[in-house]
Amino acid sequence: MTVTADPLAALQELLRLPTVAAPSGGETDPAPFVAAHEVLRRRFPLVMAEEVVDVDPHGLLVRVAADPAGEADGEAPVVLMAHLDIVPIGDESRWTHPPLAGEVVDGLLWGRGTLDDKGQLVAAISAVESLLADGRRPARDVWLSFGGDEEVLGHGARNAVDILRERGVQPWFVLDEGGAVASGAFPGVSAPLGVVGVSEKGAVSLRLTASGRGGHASTPAKGGPAARIATAITRLEQRPFAASISPPTAEMLRRLAPHLPAPLRPLAARIETLAPVLARAMVAAGPEAAALVRTTLAVTTLQGSPAINVIPTSVEAGLNLRIAVGESAAAAIERVRSIVGADIEVRVVEQHDPSPLSPVDDPAFALLERTISAVFTDAVPIPYVLYAATDSRHFTAICERVYRFAPFRMSKAQRESIHSYDEHIGVEDLLDGVRWYRALLDGLPTVGTEGGAR
Repeated sequence: MTVTADPLAALQELLRLPTVAAPSGGETDPAPFVAAHEVLRRRFPLVMAEEVVDVDPHGLLVRVAADPAGEADGEAPVVLMAHLDIVPIGDESRWTHPPLAGEVVDGLLWGRGTLDDKGQLVAAISAVESLLADGRRPARDVWLSFGGDEEVLGHGARNAVDILRERGVQPWFVLDEGGAVASGAFPGVSAPLGVVGVSEKGAVSLRLTASGRGGHASTPAKGGPAARIATAITRLEQRPFAASISPPTAEMLRRLAPHLPAPLRPLAARIETLAPVLARAMVAAGPEAAALVRTTLAVTTLQGSPAINVIPTSVEAGLNLRIAVGESAAAAIERVRSIVGADIEVRVVEQHDPSPLSPVDDPAFALLERTISAVFTDAVPIPYVLYAATDSRHFTAICERVYRFAPFRMSKAQRESIHSYDEHIGVEDLLDGVRWYRALLDGLPTVGTEGGAR
């Protein structure tokens, strides 16, 4: 594999750019995104000399054409996704190393966006650059879709889908962020897991508001807005959503069975009859495991009085729900309304249902599995349902095989740093990600839009 670009240096440059997208109605500073596009043009000249389409806002689509001398004519293309935007830094004092400096310390690269998601973008484009530098082209067209507003649930991915639809592009498969080569991801399993998202949970954002007369703190009355919001939150926490084993989680457990502690293997082998028992066990195993088997609800924001001696006229709580596969956003909203009661106003900020399931018994998924096993030889590839929302959910409109996997080793601490502080990636792990994407490109079959190869 010829390496003409320097993935580490490219990622360091991108990390130094504060590419924060503003929420709907806000105003995004375009300058960091313009600079990021310039970094890509300078660092990856072969890729960026291909057909490049600007996608509003601040995104890019790049079509890398298949080898015209090969057997790829009529083959469905592949879409590799990532995004340039990042979440805000937060409290910079909590970071061990500056979040926008791109510093390498003891073999680790630190900064906001290393894992979410500039590192994945650099790994993907570096692999395509190396392929072109070797004088080769992919077996079928490869589209690189780099978003600019993923973190604020923006419209960039929808715009990219519209462009591809207008061109008649129907991908064989789409690959976006989500999943990883995760260590410590499942209780009792020592091997790292190559978790590939085959769906993602739906999302609902709600604002709960309790209102009242307010007044001076020296003359409080019972049942004020703050107390009623506190009661509503307590009720919600005491009545979590029911747990159940969805089809992708059942398949995950079947594949995990040989790697589970001996007492648990018979349970996983009898998933159909013991699903309720396993669902309860996963809830007890901790937040990550519990999120796989039920709709979750988190209280994320609280707003009340402007002063400590003032009883507020209204108190607001922000809720974020992640909707399990097989359930609906509408049903979850109605359940919240019924629990908090009629004196709490419930306003829906945004909602979408879980993504359709992508097939596991399929040549495209098998290609991802083979590539994981080839590059990360100690990892166990398994399907799972992604907890978070990604831009890839929009691509289900033009493709039935939408997968989520970041080809990086991630510890539990690294996974917890995403959207938090001390986000970082190992330099060698970044380079393994480049090798993974290159192996994926080298392994693309050339015959049959459904993934058959000869």
